[in-house]
Amino acid sequence: MSSALDRPLPADPDPWAVLRGATRARVALGRAGDALPTARELEFRAAHAAARDAVHQPLDPGVVRAALDSALGAAQLPGAELVEVHSAAPDRATYLQRPDLGRQLAPGTALPRVGADLAVVIADGLSPRAVHEHAAGLTTALLQRLPGWAVAPLVLAHQARVALGDAVAAALGARAVVVLVGERPGLSSADSLGVYLTWDPRPGRVDSERNCVSNVRPPHGLGYAQAADTVAALLGAARSLGASGVVLKDEGPALPGS
Repeated sequence: MSSALDRPLPADPDPWAVLRGATRARVALGRAGDALPTARELEFRAAHAAARDAVHQPLDPGVVRAALDSALGAAQLPGAELVEVHSAAPDRATYLQRPDLGRQLAPGTALPRVGADLAVVIADGLSPRAVHEHAAGLTTALLQRLPGWAVAPLVLAHQARVALGDAVAAALGARAVVVLVGERPGLSSADSLGVYLTWDPRPGRVDSERNCVSNVRPPHGLGYAQAADTVAALLGAARSLGASGVVLKDEGPALPGS
């Protein structure tokens, strides 16, 4: 007959389990001797490879167009014209080495001057993968929240930095620009989309004159609805104030699911 002393003791609960369940950051990885366990090392290398691939993956206009058509149709919104532009960076290698060229339109670029309230620029940035996966959903959610706004034809920008949106919007004659751009990949987020809003856009604007909503990547980051709510609210406030950037504060909820 066994006694309570003969029974195995329950394993100690993992004190890091709660934290690991709340973040995709690498915490409490353990060790094997003086190194990481093999599984954790392989996970790190796979994440690093995914980040590198996201930076170098070419932007596929066909993927973006198909995703937009599907998302807009599902939301019962009219189809959107998609105009393609290129920055002054002729290829990916130059784009990565010369950030200044990614902020300028390629010589000879012609855009129709439509005089709209808003220009929406979808830019590959440092993660075309993020654009492929999230731009259509976020663009659709944003357009649903902007009744009464005259929106210029959507612009798809190759080899683009955030500031390229200023040149695009100025050429279109738009009062504001929203740039959806693939953010710099991290080791836990190779598909994160950022949103940058600028009122009265024109070449020469600086980052302090913009507002940013980052890490749009459901289900691990901001969802499309919450990000679109925030951007739409910022646009309305920018129109009332006549400015964006440090003078315009986002006082809405900031946590996913709130």
